[in-house]
Amino acid sequence: MFVSTIPVICYYNGQIVRTKTDVEYEGSETCIAPLKIPIECTFQELIDMIYSKTTIDKRRFKLVLICKYPLRNGNRFQPFPVRDDSSVREMLDLVNTTTIEEIELYIKVVRVKAQLNQSVGGHEDLFVRDHYKVAQFHYDCGPSSGPVPDTGLNGDDEDNADGERNDEYGEDVDDECDGPDADVEVDRHVSFLRAFNQVLENEQGIYVSAQAPSCDVSNHLDDETLDEPSPVTYHLPPTPQFEHVENLDIAVASCWTPWVQPTTGNSSGEFVIGQVFNSKSDLQEAAKIYSIKAHQEYVVVASSKKLLVLRCKKAEECHCPWKLRAMVVKDTSLFVINKYTGPHTCVNPCLNWDHHQLDSQLVSTHIKALIQAQFTLSTAAIQSSVMEKWGYQISYKKALDGKHKAIRQLFGDFSQSYTELPRLFLGIEQSNPGCAVVWKTCETNMPNTEIFQRVFWSFKPSIEGFQHCRPVMSIDGTHLYGKYKGKNHVTQRPGICVISDRHPGIMAAMVDPHLGWATPFAYHRICMRHFASNFMTRFKDKILKNLVCRAALASTERKFKKHMNTIGRINSEALQWLEAVPFQLWALSHDGGRRYGLMTTNISEVFNSVLKGARSLPVTALVQLTFFRLNGYFVARREVGANRLASTEQFTPYVDAQIQGRVVKAGSMEIVLYDHEKGLFHVKSRRDRTHRVTLHEKTCTCVKTLIYGFPCSHIISACQHRCVDFRLFVDSYYTTQSYYDTWAPLFHPIFNEDEWPLYDGTVIVPPESIRRFGSGRPKSTRLHNEMDVREGKTLNRCGLCKQLGHNRRFCKNINQVQ
Repeated sequence: MFVSTIPVICYYNGQIVRTKTDVEYEGSETCIAPLKIPIECTFQELIDMIYSKTTIDKRRFKLVLICKYPLRNGNRFQPFPVRDDSSVREMLDLVNTTTIEEIELYIKVVRVKAQLNQSVGGHEDLFVRDHYKVAQFHYDCGPSSGPVPDTGLNGDDEDNADGERNDEYGEDVDDECDGPDADVEVDRHVSFLRAFNQVLENEQGIYVSAQAPSCDVSNHLDDETLDEPSPVTYHLPPTPQFEHVENLDIAVASCWTPWVQPTTGNSSGEFVIGQVFNSKSDLQEAAKIYSIKAHQEYVVVASSKKLLVLRCKKAEECHCPWKLRAMVVKDTSLFVINKYTGPHTCVNPCLNWDHHQLDSQLVSTHIKALIQAQFTLSTAAIQSSVMEKWGYQISYKKALDGKHKAIRQLFGDFSQSYTELPRLFLGIEQSNPGCAVVWKTCETNMPNTEIFQRVFWSFKPSIEGFQHCRPVMSIDGTHLYGKYKGKNHVTQRPGICVISDRHPGIMAAMVDPHLGWATPFAYHRICMRHFASNFMTRFKDKILKNLVCRAALASTERKFKKHMNTIGRINSEALQWLEAVPFQLWALSHDGGRRYGLMTTNISEVFNSVLKGARSLPVTALVQLTFFRLNGYFVARREVGANRLASTEQFTPYVDAQIQGRVVKAGSMEIVLYDHEKGLFHVKSRRDRTHRVTLHEKTCTCVKTLIYGFPCSHIISACQHRCVDFRLFVDSYYTTQSYYDTWAPLFHPIFNEDEWPLYDGTVIVPPESIRRFGSGRPKSTRLHNEMDVREGKTLNRCGLCKQLGHNRRFCKNINQVQ
C-alpha cells in the first residue's frame, strides 16, 4: 500500500558502527527523534526538520545523514549517504518497495570550521562514486530503489548473453523453466545484482570495519597508525573452556536467522524470487529452518554444484504446489532463487515427534556455540535444547551425530589430527623449550608413513615444578572415547615411589633390573583400593575386605598383625592369599615412609576429571587442553603461593591444620626424659599408650612421623618439653616456599600456527585396528568390577510385587500379582 508520510527514526549523539553485515548506531548518550516525513520532502526540508526536532545549533554544526539500507542477499545492510533530493527519495521509497515499516536515519554531527571552504565531514566520499551510473532493477517481488552501477551491458548484450545461460546457471535437469524469456529476465536481474554487489565490496574499504562500539565511520586515516608494526599473534585455545576448569559459564547459541526479520523473504515468511544466498549450504539451511517452522517436509528433486530443486513431500498425494528452484550465479558461490511457488497447502495427517529436515547437520549448526563453550555437553542436553528451540524430540543417535559433527567443525578431523600432532608439539616446543615428547610408532608398508601407537609429553614447567614435590608418582590409564581408542601412559622417573594397580605390564617393568625401576632406584607400591577389589573378587566377603583395608592402613606392625590374625581365624585361605603379596607393597606399616601416606591412585583418577569431555576430542585438541589447563592451574596456584609467602605462613594449609591439631593433643601427654644427649623420651598418651621418642634421630615408635613427613603429637610434646622448635621435623616438601616453587615456572603463549616450524618427518597415521567402526553411542571399554558398585546402595523395589532385589521388568511374581 502506498503511503504519503514515512516514519523516520533519527539517531544522534552517538557513533555509527559498521560490521561485516550490519550498520548500527551506539553510544551511552544516544538520542532518538521520530519524524513523519512527507513523501515529496526535499533534502533541505529534511535538514530543517532535523534541526528543529533535535535542537542542534545549525550555526555551529553541520549534519551528515546516513541511512541504514537493506540488501537482498540475506540479513545484510549497507550505509547509504543521504546528501541531496534524489537520495532522499531513494531513502523514503524503501517503505513502499521493501518490508521495512520505518526508516533508521543516523546523524553524524560535525563541527563547522570557519577557515575551511569545503563539504563538512567528507561525506561525499561515503556515497557510491559519481562515475557509476545508477539504474533501477526489478524483482518479481517489486522494484528495488538501491543504487546499482551500470555494468556496461546494454540491452543487446543482455540478449546476446542468452546463449550462455546454461553455463551461467548450470544444467537444466528438468522442465522447471517456463521458457527462455524467464531465464533471460533472471539473468538480467542477477547481472545487475552481481555488479551492485561488486561496487559495495569495493566501497567497503571506505568504512571502518569494527566489532566495538567505539569505532566511528570515517574517511580520514590516522597517520600515526600507518607505520605501526604488525602485532605478534599467538595461538589461542579452540574454546575458553580449555583454560577455565571451574565455574564454567554455559553459553547459549544465538538464534540464527538469515534475514533481518524472523520471516523468510517477506512479511508472510515465504521465499521470494530473486532472493540471493551466500552459498548453497546457506540456502539449504534456510530451507530446512523454513520447513521446520512451517511443520512441513520437502524432498530434493535435483541437487548439484549449480542447481538445487526442492518440492513438497506430499506433492503427489495432496497436490501441494510448494516448489523451490535455485541456481548458482556464474563465477561466484552465490545461489539465487529463480522459481518459487508457495506456501504449502497440504496438512499433516498426524502429529510428528521428529522432522525429516531436522537432521544432524542442522543440529550441529545449532549446538556449535554450545559445544565451544562447554564441550562436555551431554547428548540429553542437546535433545532438550533442540526441543526448546524447534519443538521436536530428536533421537539420541541424531543428537550424538550432531555433536560429533560440531566437534569436527570446531576442533578438526580425528584422523587428520594424528598427522598434525607432530607439528603441534613443535609449535609448543618453539615457545616453551625444554618440553619432553616421546613417540612410540611402528613401521608400515607405505613409504614415509608410520602408525601411531602412543606418545608421552610433559611440559617444561611441570618438569621443573615436580622437583619440589614429594617423590611419589601415581600411574593409571584413561580411555579415549573419540573416533580412535587408546590410553594415556605416564613415564616413570628414577628415584621415586610409584603407586599403581597390579597390571602385569607395570609389575614386570618394576622388577626388571635392565629398565632401572628396581629397588633402590625406584620403589613400587600397590593401590590399596585396587588391591582390596582384587581380594573382594576372589573371596566375595565384605567383612574380610574391610579387615584387609584396616590392615593396609595400620600405621604400626602391632595393629597390622592384629587384623591379619583376625582374617586368618575367619578364612585361612584369604590369609595365605595376602601373605603371598609382599607386605611393603600394600601395607602402610611396612612401607618405610616411601609413599607419604598415599594409599591409592586417586590422584590419577582425579586427572580423569581434568580430561572430562576432552577424551572425545581429536588428539591435537586434547594436547592443547592439557597445555592451557595446566597453565590455568599454575597461574592460580602461583598466586596462592605468593599470597601465603607474603603473609609469612610457613607451611601449606593442610599441614598447618594437622600440626595445630597435634599441638593441642600434645599438651595433655606425660613426658619422661631418659637421655638428654640423644633426646630420648618416654611419652604417655591419654589412652595410657606409651611411645619412645628420639629427637636426634627424628623417630617415634608410632612411625607416623616417618610415614607422613611431619611430626606426630609425641615428638611435638617432647619438643615442647625441651623448648625445641618442632618445625624442624617437617619435610621441606610441605613448606610454603616449596609450594610456590612448584608453581613458579611459567608457561609461554604458543605462537600462531603459521609461525610454527615445519615438520619434515614421517607421516603419522592412526592404526585402523583401534578405530571405532559404526556410528552411534560407543560401547563402554571399562572393565567393571565391584569398585564400580556404590557402597550402601539400596536395592530396587519391584513396582508390581513390592519385593526388593528386582524391578517390574524382571518380576517373577507377575502371575501371582495378576
